[in-house]
Amino acid sequence: MTRTPTPTPAERPAGTTEVRLAHTADLDAATLTAARILLYDVFDDMTAEDWEHALGGLHALVHEEGELIGHAAVVQRRLLHNGRALRCGYVEGVGVRADRRGRGHGAAMMAALERVIHNAYDLGALGAADNAATFYATRGWQLWRGPSSALTPDGVQRTPDEDGALYVLATSVSLDLGGDLTCDWREGDVW
Repeated sequence: MTRTPTPTPAERPAGTTEVRLAHTADLDAATLTAARILLYDVFDDMTAEDWEHALGGLHALVHEEGELIGHAAVVQRRLLHNGRALRCGYVEGVGVRADRRGRGHGAAMMAALERVIHNAYDLGALGAADNAATFYATRGWQLWRGPSSALTPDGVQRTPDEDGALYVLATSVSLDLGGDLTCDWREGDVW
């Protein structure tokens, strides 16, 4: 078998971004701390629960000159749709340092995560901020038009504040984008 070596930074075409994919368990404390600090800088309303939601799956990391400038993660969740429990690759914590935006880093991280979603999950899902909706839509993510809910300790509860902000990436299952979509329970923001 012939293996193509990974190009060194000097051999990479200009304008390409190298994304490192790693499971939470394979990241050292310094990298996790840098990722958390980055996300707190990117998002004014970041909470401890938001950070926890990004853990336990695969992280897409972009470094520039040894410094972390981009982070995104995909974690497994269960979503209920059309009477089925679907294995979902849920995207969390997508952020690029403010002075490095507009250079393709976000797109490179999402491409890495989308490859994982297409090969390992029934669908992808994410909650998009208003200013990021166009970014996801141009990548093929579709707006969920139906009602959203969460399976809480008290039963299924509607989450109307999330309606219009959820996006899905179809992979191996047929989706009714106007149907009900219910997520599993977690502390903090359920979506």
